[in-house]
Parts: sequence; C-alpha cells; structure tokens
Amino acid sequence: MPGLHGNPRHTPVHRALIPIALLLLAGCAVKLRPEYAIPKPLLEPMNASAGLLLDESLRNYIHEETRAGGNWKIELGPGHEKLFRSMFGASFRNLQVFESLDAARAAKSLQVIFEPGIEEFSFISSRETEGHWAVTIRYRIEVLDPSGAPVDSFTLNGYGSSIGEHGSEASLAAATGAAMRDAAAKFLVQLPRQPLAQKLATGAPVSIADKAVVKVDVVEMVPIDPQGP
Repeated sequence: MPGLHGNPRHTPVHRALIPIALLLLAGCAVKLRPEYAIPKPLLEPMNASAGLLLDESLRNYIHEETRAGGNWKIELGPGHEKLFRSMFGASFRNLQVFESLDAARAAKSLQVIFEPGIEEFSFISSRETEGHWAVTIRYRIEVLDPSGAPVDSFTLNGYGSSIGEHGSEASLAAATGAAMRDAAAKFLVQLPRQPLAQKLATGAPVSIADKAVVKVDVVEMVPIDPQGP
C-alpha cells in the first residue's frame, strides 16, 4: 500500500487543517452555561418560614438538542440554582435550602416547601428571526406542606431576547439570562398578591385544604435590553 509521506500535498499545515475540516463536516457544537445576574430586589420579605428544595435534577439540568446540523448543550442548572435562591431569599425572611425532600421533611418550623423545576426550554436563533435570538423558559413550582405532601403547583413563564450580533453563544446566553430575569420579576411581583402568601403571613402552615389558593396571574413582559451583553 503506498504511503503518504513524500506527497507535497500533505505538509504540516495541511495536516493541521484536517481536524478543522472534520469538525465543520460534523456540524458545529455550542456549549454554554448561562448565569443569573440581577441586583438584589428592593422589597420587604414576608415574615414566614419557607423551605426551598433544589434537587439534583434541577441543579444539573441540561438542555440538549440538534438543530440545522449543530449540537447545542445548554447547562441551565447552575444558573437556575442561583436564580431560585435569589427569588425565594428575597421573598421570605426565613428561608432554608435543601437538596433532598427527606432533608426538607426533617426540618423544623417550616410553613411551606417550594420545589421549582424547569418544565420547558426553547429558543429561536437569529437565522429564524432575521437578526435576534429569543428564549422561552417554562417553570413549574410545586407547593408542598411541611411533611412534603403536595398541595398544588403553579407555572411561570420567562421570555427574553438578544440582538444576534455577538455570536451564537453570547447571544443565546444573553437571551436566556433575560428570560430568567423576566421570570424572577414576575414571581417577586405576583407572589405577595396571592392568597397563599396571605396565609403564610399569618404564621400558619399550608395544607391540602389550601389547594385553591395557589394561583398566579399573567403580567406584562418585563422590558429587556435588546443590545444584549
């Protein structure tokens, strides 16, 4: 079998380009970890004792998909752990954070346990919108009594966008961060208005009898900076 050495077409430069060409043929791979960054909310936390359950599935949540020959891997868990700590920490004067339901059940003096999760993550690229990126994140927040029994749940939607002039990774990260801020703003504004919050303000724990009091209204989208990072 004839060898390749001695062939002038296979210089070190050409050999170095071969892996690049293979990557291009295989399609692009985009990996990012959007972070949550927002100033501390200026509001008075409720005088209530709440538990926040951030389990392993939330802390390690990854969205993966293949689109137009590209592989997308978006690590949402770390940023959302910060998001929920910030949201609930600003909402309740006494907040305990747990990594398992058993640990939350064993805690003392809790009135309620919240278990947030990401129900859906979707995005539209600049190719599909003629210039900007858009992200929608749908959350479901389970409301549990102090024993861990389900009382009810509610959903929360966050929307964000970014001009697609900073490259795929930066633009998608900016739109995702904007969607997280939108969801946080809605939660912080709406929660104190709910009958659930009024019940917690009395110092009483929630129970299955409170099933009908968990309801979140729709509010207008919080304005997002279209310039991105």
